[in-house]
Amino acid sequence: MTVIAKQEKDGRYLLMGNEAIARGALEAGVAVAAGYPGTPSSEIIENLAKVSQERDLYVEWSTNEKVAMEVAAAGSFAELRSLCILKQNGVNVASDFFLHLAGSGTRGGMVIIPCEDPGALSSINEGDSRHFSRMLEVPLIEPGDFQEAKDMTKWAFELSEELRCPVMLRSVTRLSHASSNVIFGDLPETNHKARFRHEGFILDPDEGMISSAPVTYRHGQQQEKLQKAIELFETSPFNTYTGPENPELLLITSSACNLYSKEAIRLLAVGDRVGLLKLGTTWPLPPKLLQKYLATADNILIVEEVIPFLEENVKILAAEMAAEIGIKKFYGKRDGSIPSVDEMNPDLVVTAVAKILGLGYEGVSASYTEKALPLAFLNAPVRDLTFCPGCPHRASFWNIRNVLKKDNREGFVCGDIGCYSMAMLPTGFSTTKTMHAMGSGTGVASGFGQLARFGMDQPILSVCGDSTFFHAVMPALVNAVHHKSDITLIVLDNSGTAMTGFQPHPGLDVDAQGGEALKIDIRSICESMGATVQEADPFDFESTQSALFDMLQIKSGVKVLILKQSCALSPEKKQSKRYEMSVAASGCLGENCGCNRLCTRIFRCPGLVWDKVNGISKIDEAICTGCGVCESICPVGAIEKREVA
Repeated sequence: MTVIAKQEKDGRYLLMGNEAIARGALEAGVAVAAGYPGTPSSEIIENLAKVSQERDLYVEWSTNEKVAMEVAAAGSFAELRSLCILKQNGVNVASDFFLHLAGSGTRGGMVIIPCEDPGALSSINEGDSRHFSRMLEVPLIEPGDFQEAKDMTKWAFELSEELRCPVMLRSVTRLSHASSNVIFGDLPETNHKARFRHEGFILDPDEGMISSAPVTYRHGQQQEKLQKAIELFETSPFNTYTGPENPELLLITSSACNLYSKEAIRLLAVGDRVGLLKLGTTWPLPPKLLQKYLATADNILIVEEVIPFLEENVKILAAEMAAEIGIKKFYGKRDGSIPSVDEMNPDLVVTAVAKILGLGYEGVSASYTEKALPLAFLNAPVRDLTFCPGCPHRASFWNIRNVLKKDNREGFVCGDIGCYSMAMLPTGFSTTKTMHAMGSGTGVASGFGQLARFGMDQPILSVCGDSTFFHAVMPALVNAVHHKSDITLIVLDNSGTAMTGFQPHPGLDVDAQGGEALKIDIRSICESMGATVQEADPFDFESTQSALFDMLQIKSGVKVLILKQSCALSPEKKQSKRYEMSVAASGCLGENCGCNRLCTRIFRCPGLVWDKVNGISKIDEAICTGCGVCESICPVGAIEKREVA
């Protein structure tokens, strides 16, 4: 039994924020949970999957976030409590269905949890999903600490059922992945019973069909639900105030910024001068509560991450209340008191508060920064973003690079989202030239493949991973085939959603709960679309480069090359070596080779290092995975491999 399924009420456990959310869902009696892997959200589904059997849950990693939301919605429509897990990018993917879901409403409690990544620590952007709550007119709540992560998750289900609409509960990286003590509540009995009623009058929310139509009627219902949400939010225990009755400065904040704001007030010792209003209900805002505290201070600092969502909404209410509360001076992102990009931290809040109060505090002096930065670059060891030792992606992009050189028509590669995003960097030989959303590499390539008529006579390639293929590439591939785009798609099949923790996808024979699943064959899908398809092992340079070169000579239609090789960190390959690698000291010519130290300067596998003493390359046996690829790149054959018994 994992910790999150323990029955002890009032027990205190050290939990990661995502574990606390999972526990809250269990205490709420969740029956269905679906999501798509993505840091920092993945652990919620993973923890629920571990207890799915003992807690009578259905848990899945869906093909993409839109499907995950649809699966969770089905649970709600059948009067079960359901959960949809995604990251900020995933809300964009799911937004089409989300719009309709907001209109149709729900039955069983349905909670949508976007875990966001301010600063883009493990993302391609630092998007902010909060604006979807306002745009789609659904309630948004945000836990301000780890206990609230659990308690608010449970409350979110109750709120959803009372309002009969989905509820968004937003987390961020520093809540999802940090840990703290959490006190447990009761776990309910697991006697889930699905029932879908659909025989009543069309407008009956309990017995009728479930649809966002008729639109004007449903939209009117949404407005009523939001008004009811406002009434409930006015007295929510998750909205709290600490500080003097009439503070010199009022901080309004939410989410992890609550923790940063508390720390800033403590560090500056200004608890008798500064008030802190922590909002757990951030859309719609509770106007009476805001009026009460806005009236107490003339200076307002709004502390939040990413876009000024909270700031703008508070200002709107303040403008409407100006006759009652007077004119206020606002500080936040708009005036530059709070940065507009990247994560927040206590020092940034300290700096803003100190400046407003005239305390003369300087977090990091400009002179220190001016001196420290050059020294850091001079003295700190160089650590490139790089593929892992034995990563098949390095071999794949090496093959692509060499084939494009051999083809001699320049050519370029449209990239995608995954570990292979790093192919824009030297670790991937700067191979990819575009990178946007999941699946967009193939969509963009499909467009480029139509431009030969305008003089673009060069090979157009796209790359994607196996999980991304199922997530978003298939529609783009259909488009390319249908319109006869001259492109080559390279699927980097490393047998899992490797970047986020090897979660299963439809190309594998296992599901999120560890059960047997039907494996969907990528090659068969592509062939059924009418594409020309080949498979190869990227570690086999000769066969891979031959297959790819031949494909590039076919100047019409869609070609697909599937490069199959498991990730070096996958469970089945980790700690196992196929070859023992070595560099023959007598064979390595070092700087005299004429290859510009191709192995360490260009190929850049971390398992290959430069021996400064002897002036030759050598194998770092501690991290070499024994893939054997480097033997193929040495122009003088100095790298040797011996098969491990």
